[in-house]
Amino acid sequence: MQIQVSQLIVKFLQQLGVETIFGMPGAHILPVYDDLYDSGIQTVLVKHEQGAAFMAGGYARVSGRIGACITTAGPGASNLITGIANAYADKLPMLVITGEAPTHIFGRGGLQESSGEGGSINQTALFSGVTRYHKLIERTDYLVNVLNQAARHLRADVPGPVVLSIPVNVQKELVDVAILSKLPCLNPLPKLKITPQMLEQCGEMIRAAERPVVLAGYGCIQSAQAHEILCELSDRLNMPVASSLKGKGAIDERLDLSLGSLGVTSGGYALHYLLHEADLIIMLGAGFNERTSYVWKTDLLEGKKIIQVDRNVAQLEKVFKADLAIQSDLGDFLESINNYCVQKWVEPKVCQDLTLYKRSIDRQLEKDNAVIFGEKFNLVKRFFTLLEQQFDDGIVLVDDNIIFSQNFYRVTSHDHFVPNTGVSSLGHAIPAAIGSRFVVDKPTFAILGDGGFQMCCMEIMTAVNYNIPLNIVLFNNQTLGLIRKNQHQQYQERFLDCDFKNPDYALLAQSFGITHFKIASLEDCRQVFDQADFYHGINLIELMIDRDAYPNYSSRR
Repeated sequence: MQIQVSQLIVKFLQQLGVETIFGMPGAHILPVYDDLYDSGIQTVLVKHEQGAAFMAGGYARVSGRIGACITTAGPGASNLITGIANAYADKLPMLVITGEAPTHIFGRGGLQESSGEGGSINQTALFSGVTRYHKLIERTDYLVNVLNQAARHLRADVPGPVVLSIPVNVQKELVDVAILSKLPCLNPLPKLKITPQMLEQCGEMIRAAERPVVLAGYGCIQSAQAHEILCELSDRLNMPVASSLKGKGAIDERLDLSLGSLGVTSGGYALHYLLHEADLIIMLGAGFNERTSYVWKTDLLEGKKIIQVDRNVAQLEKVFKADLAIQSDLGDFLESINNYCVQKWVEPKVCQDLTLYKRSIDRQLEKDNAVIFGEKFNLVKRFFTLLEQQFDDGIVLVDDNIIFSQNFYRVTSHDHFVPNTGVSSLGHAIPAAIGSRFVVDKPTFAILGDGGFQMCCMEIMTAVNYNIPLNIVLFNNQTLGLIRKNQHQQYQERFLDCDFKNPDYALLAQSFGITHFKIASLEDCRQVFDQADFYHGINLIELMIDRDAYPNYSSRR
């Protein structure tokens, strides 16, 4: 049966399991939009194409499925760049469909043309550094190969963004629907298996260690079965667990054996344990990046045995030498090593009381004047304490600010924690939180500063238009806080282009038709939790912070 390419693209989306697509129409993509009309795929109209990419990323992050967005040619496509770059850095499966001017005007100066011909924008070059695969589809005779490559990259062990750009005339051409039956990459992919030899070697290293510790990364979040087994293994062996920032929640952080997250902006339990206690570090899906490694602190790994497990072979021994490096799915590995420890009677470790250990570290940090947050941050701490106590069934927390929730909010197995990692773009939290609401029906919080808020606040109307419950927590200190902190610490307080005036957020919320709360005292904080409808409303919660309050850490920049 012959169908239009536009209809084939929609059927391709359906076969990939896409249920929601975020975007903005334009003349060069209307054939695909017209075929989306009766497809059953929900379309979400955004206010800016960058918001569409961030929403698709938020959707992919919390669901583990393919996030999708769609725009027209030229500026529609180029406005996606930052959101696509964020998905690329976070290895998120994202399918982007863009229109293109008709092929017969390539090189002649067509409106919004981005073919690269005749001095026009070269969209292929523009996307080449932030996609796993990008193709300008000028003909239909190789369409089956293009779709197969797209599916392969989206469903790979290490996925990433795929961009398909389709000229409007090609969208209208007829092709055989049987093309879709010729895509082998739509079949389930086999998982990597750990070898018995590696399992034995790993088990013996754990048996020989006196004070092993797990460093759980994002790979433990991505693997559906990793959390439960990691908790079981930790409990069985009496083995503490720390996490990277993206791995926060890999183990319930309220458990006694949790050391919290490791990194330059964290409180220090994990750092002290790795430095002074651990003799074996088991890294599970954790990249040893700048933040996690304290800017590659040389003595963090010295004198310790290291087991590194990652499904991405490129991460293995990327910045350090492991005693044992294993490429494996984290869920499969944890199940295998847990069964090994049961069958081989690996004894629990003698671990000191971690509650007392953490208290001793707190006392030492206070004595050394090394506590990250002083009294000026008590209001923020109180907010996150109440947030942690409020929701037994968990929340979705999409965080651009990172440092507060990293230290003040203990993530559980019921939560979805989405820190703004990737390229760490300001303006990410609100659209990413909106995207997450299409797959997770839990109270959702977008956490961000007033600088980032003004980059993305137009997407609040997307939430209003689609009746999407959302809680926006806005830290108001009338400055770019990280920049001001660095200029205070490293540039003799020569403050330049960091301070600004804010709008009246109460009036802004009123214009959006949403509820506004302002927190300037501990009593205000309590009233918000007594009065706000976190489950069904759209709330803008403005939390005041002293401009001259600086967290006590150095980013060494």
